[in-house]
Amino acid sequence: MTRSTPTACLALADGTVFYGRGFGATGRTEAELCFNTAMTGYQEIMTDPSYAGQIVTFTFPHIGNTGVTPEDDESAEPVAAGMVVKWDPTEPSNWRAAGDLDDWLRRRGRIAIGGVDTRRLTRAIRQQGAPHVALAHDPEGQFDIAALVAQARAFRGLEGLDLARDVTCAQSYRWDEMRWAWPEGFPRREGPGHRVVAVDYGAKRNILRSLASAGCDVTVLPASATADDVLAHDPQGLFLSNGPGDPAATGAYAVPMIREVMERSEIPIFGICLGHQMLALAMGARTVKMNHGHHGANHPVKDLETGKVEITSMNHGFTVDAQTLPDHVKETHVSLFDGSNCGIRHGSRPIWSVQYHPEASPGPMDSFYLFERFARHMAAA
Repeated sequence: MTRSTPTACLALADGTVFYGRGFGATGRTEAELCFNTAMTGYQEIMTDPSYAGQIVTFTFPHIGNTGVTPEDDESAEPVAAGMVVKWDPTEPSNWRAAGDLDDWLRRRGRIAIGGVDTRRLTRAIRQQGAPHVALAHDPEGQFDIAALVAQARAFRGLEGLDLARDVTCAQSYRWDEMRWAWPEGFPRREGPGHRVVAVDYGAKRNILRSLASAGCDVTVLPASATADDVLAHDPQGLFLSNGPGDPAATGAYAVPMIREVMERSEIPIFGICLGHQMLALAMGARTVKMNHGHHGANHPVKDLETGKVEITSMNHGFTVDAQTLPDHVKETHVSLFDGSNCGIRHGSRPIWSVQYHPEASPGPMDSFYLFERFARHMAAA
């Protein structure tokens, strides 16, 4: 086996095949392919539950150079099905590194391919939409291309798919860990706080940390929680988390819960990403599948009420159709890339949500005010 022999390949449903060098786990998997333009945070991206059912192409070529550390995990295990990169991962060079990316992926059963022309692949995704693909890694370089293309074509896609049930917590739990701070790392919140129920559709840990840092006493409930489950905790606020899959599918059980809480209580409600889409559906809007979605840490979003532009982190393949928002719901934020909806609020109640991720700190603190706003509304109530 020579160095030039491909040990991994990526087969698209249209028959296009990209060859490269495999790392991480061996085997094969199928998923939807997206691209992410972030220059940092590959470990957070791979462990973000919102990437369930997707393989991530990284447009930035230096992936793996800072290694991995347990502090950067957004969930217990990687959720994205695999990764595609331009250059092979190098040895980590960072004081925080506790391991290297190759070994981390291998031990967690995630396949990766390097040596791919990611610029060509990204252009194809932008022009043709997010394709269905099969990714294979075999150290011997033996690939059944016809079978891989067939596997990619057989992938059902994300439309109509409820993935929140696959990534949500199994039972409720309390959360008190706050955002990372020098030199102690992740401090614990102490003393009384605003009682918040966070519904976990695939919640990132740093969202929960941000709520705790804003003074919230957080109880996390599974995605299937009912209004009775939520209100039994006597919350002062309801938080709706990020998550994967088709919002309309998850909304089949999430929307009735949200509507009932809104009818039975006046508590503030705040949603992020899938939680934003759940809230929009609950208030009468619709969601649609995007051509290739928004995935990156450099997305400019305009606050229509203040004129402020925030640099945000995004990860979504569906969006709220702003044209379907009812009269009592106001559009508050829009993407400056394509004008798509990025935020809404109720016209007369402390209920609002955003499509982007304020906890990811791409600005780095452009959007943390949203958590503080949530806390202020609960304090006022």
